[in-house]
This record gives sequence, C-alpha cells and structure tokens, in this order.
Amino acid sequence: MEIEFHFLNPQSISSAPVPVPAMLHRDYTLDLPDECLSLVFNSLSQSDRNKCSLVCHRWYRVEGQSRQRLSLHAASALEPLLPTLLTRFDSVTKLALKNDRRTDSISDDSLSFISTKLPRLTRLKLRSCKQITEQGISALATNCRWLRKISCASCSFGPSALAAILTSCPLLEDLSLKRLRGVINKGNGYTNSAEELLIGAGFTGSDSLRSICLKDLYNAQCFVQFLAGCKNLRTIKILRCSGPWDGSLDEISSRVPGITEVHLEKLQVSDKGLFCLSKCTDLEILHIVKTPECTDAGIAEIASKCHMLRKLHIDGWRTNRIGDLGLIEISKGCPKLQELVLVGVNPTFRSLDPIAGNCRQLERLAMCGCETVGDSEVACLGARCTMLRKLCIKGCPVSDNGLAALAQGCPSLVKVKLKRCGAVTPKCIEWLRAIRGEGFSISLDTMESQQEQALVLAYRIFIISLFLTLSEFCSPWVLVPIMLLC
Repeated sequence: MEIEFHFLNPQSISSAPVPVPAMLHRDYTLDLPDECLSLVFNSLSQSDRNKCSLVCHRWYRVEGQSRQRLSLHAASALEPLLPTLLTRFDSVTKLALKNDRRTDSISDDSLSFISTKLPRLTRLKLRSCKQITEQGISALATNCRWLRKISCASCSFGPSALAAILTSCPLLEDLSLKRLRGVINKGNGYTNSAEELLIGAGFTGSDSLRSICLKDLYNAQCFVQFLAGCKNLRTIKILRCSGPWDGSLDEISSRVPGITEVHLEKLQVSDKGLFCLSKCTDLEILHIVKTPECTDAGIAEIASKCHMLRKLHIDGWRTNRIGDLGLIEISKGCPKLQELVLVGVNPTFRSLDPIAGNCRQLERLAMCGCETVGDSEVACLGARCTMLRKLCIKGCPVSDNGLAALAQGCPSLVKVKLKRCGAVTPKCIEWLRAIRGEGFSISLDTMESQQEQALVLAYRIFIISLFLTLSEFCSPWVLVPIMLLC
C-alpha cells in the first residue's frame, strides 16, 4: 500500500479567522421534548437542579413543572410568595414545611391555599408550625385525599385534627405525631373528649392506616380511641409519652390483634401491658426500651404466645428485672428469632446457651453493658450460633480467651464490633483477622482511644474559645497561628 503525504504551504494559509460551523452553536437540548428533559432533571441532585433552572427560560419552566419534592421555610414571611411558588411548582407530591420555633409560622389560610394548589400531595411534613390549628388541618385533609404519609412535630392542633385526617384521607398509611401542643389536660379530663370527637366526626376507623408513631406527647391516651378503630394497623411506636399505658395497650391489642411491630420507650407500662400485647400473636418486632416496671414475667408471656417474633430489643436500664428467666422463655417460644439486642440486661450462660441452641436462625446479636457476659458466654455463642452474621459486644468483661472461640466457630460470622472491652488486646484482633481471612471485619474501640478523642475535642474547643476571645483585641494576622493549631 502506498501512502501519499501532502504538506501545506504556510504562505497559502490565510490569516483570516476560520468561521465556526453554525451547527457548533446549535442547542441540541431543543430536540428533546419536555418529558425527556424532566427525566434528566429528576436524576440530578437538589443543588444541580437549582443550577439547571438558571440556564434558560425553558429549563426554568420544565424544572419547576417536573419537581416532585419541595422543602420550604414555613415562616409567616412565606405567605405572600406562595402564589408564585405554587404556580411554578405545581407537580409537587412531597412537601416539607419547616419553621423556626422562635418565629411565627404560616397560618391556616395559607395551609388551605397550599392544599388547593397541590391536591395530589402524597407526603407532608410539618415542623414547628405553631399557627396551624385544627381548622387548617381539616382543610388540608379535605383537599388532599391522596396523602399517604403525614409527619407533624411541634404543632398546635389536637385530637380533632387527627379525626379529620383519618376520616378524609382514605389512602393514609403512615402517621407520626410528635410534641403536639394541642393536647392539654384540664383538671381530670382532656380539653377534647375522645368520645365526643368520635361521635361528632362520625369516625368509624381508617382501613388504610398501617403505622402510627406518638412521641413526646402529654395525654396521648386520647388518641387511643382513634387508633383502636384502624383495623389494618400493623406498627405502633409510643415513645416518651406521659401517663399510664397498660389500659391503652389492652384496648388497642383487643381491637387490633393483627399488630406485627411494637416500640415502647420510656413509658409507664408494666407486665400487665405486656400481657395485653401477647394477644397480638402475629407480633414480629418488639422494642422494650427503658420501661422499668417490665419484668421477666411479661417477657415470658410474650414468648408463650408470640411465636412469630423475629426481632427483640430490650433495654433493661440496669434495673435487673429482666434477665435469664425471661430470655430462657424466649428461647423456648420464639424459634424464628433473627435479631436480639440486650442493653443493660445481665444474661448468663444459663440463658444464652438455650438461645444459641433453639434460635437457629439468629443472625444479629448485640450485648451492651451486660456485666455478666464473659468468656464462657462468648465461647458458647461461638460453638452453637452457626447462622450468626453480626456480633456487637460493648462494655462487657470479655477477654482474648473468649474471643478465641470465634476463630473456628460461627462459620457465617462476617462482622464483629467490640467497644469498651478493656481485657481485649489489639494483638487478638489481628490474630482473628488473619485466621478468618477476607470477608471478615472486626473492630476494637478501647477506652484509651475514646479518651484520646475526648482530649482532642476538648483541645479544639479550647483553641476556638481562645480565638473568639482574642479576636476582639488582636488583628486577624495575629490570630492565624492560633487557628493553625486546630
């Protein structure tokens, strides 16, 4: 093959600028329909979407019409801007209205206007909207019948708003109420009688509600009548709510026996309440956190009837009222247990051995602050827990001798986390890594490393406070070396 080379004569090259073809200036995005352009925007992050909306008028329009998530600072100053904002973002389905607790929020009229402009909302989050009352919530529930998830915190409405939501939102599945100011006790009764509200609203129950969370509420028992009417309710989370709860749990479990997940944290609930929960024979997940009146008897009753239990979290708050007796019953009645978390509970070989032997599907185990968990207990787990994948031990008197059992035991183990176990040495950790090989992760967080982190943090706080003090008297150039010390 012959190849011919032709060299250009430099004198023949014109010095005039070569015109750029017009096709290089062409905007190829003009060939994309608005639907395709909106798909591109939906794959971008929030900040990138905001930048794209500034490119041209078309991108500004398409980006606004295709946005489905919107978060607004719901101060009262937002109200004059709502017509313009909601005209641009008219396809929003997930809306968050968050306000500062120290400033006034948007009013009922504004919330009603939002609900008329965004009738296809599916998710709504309200934070510190103190000026919104039952009237605004009722208008919202009437106009936004596609709502599936609502979360309200630090707002000022009460039970009547809940009745309006459950009555007017037939698709609602998830409801979270935290720190509501509209539930106030007057003398021996509530400001709003639950029975009167039920009769007035004609409430018969929500068929769609599946999850409810009540957190940091006073007199939250007034919501129980509403929850007991939701026949398909599956998850109940009652966290740090005042007052006795044994009677309320009895009413809920009697009328809604299909509950599968229960979270109780810092509640005035006793074994009587756990006896009532045992009526929910399909219970799969149970969290009992810092409920000092619960004992082994309540745990045993749960184990005797709730044979489908898969996840059990117990924080005994170091009261020693839940221990070996309750855990032995768990090993007998809950063979499908997959996850067990014990905090402030003192199990021994006496209970851990039957759990390891009978709960053959146990995959995740955490023991924190368990003063009785030592080398013999860890050796028992290593010998019998064949399906265990993750193990966490925190603040327990375990040493290298106990961890040696993990070298050949627990064939499915992939992750071990140790914290505040002073008798475990880094040498043992490295030896376990070498024995188990790749695919095995183990970490050790000793007291010394935590103390070093605390000292570093204290040092940085001292330097910053020194910088702020001297900044009033010294020039910025003098303060530069001080900042470099951080």
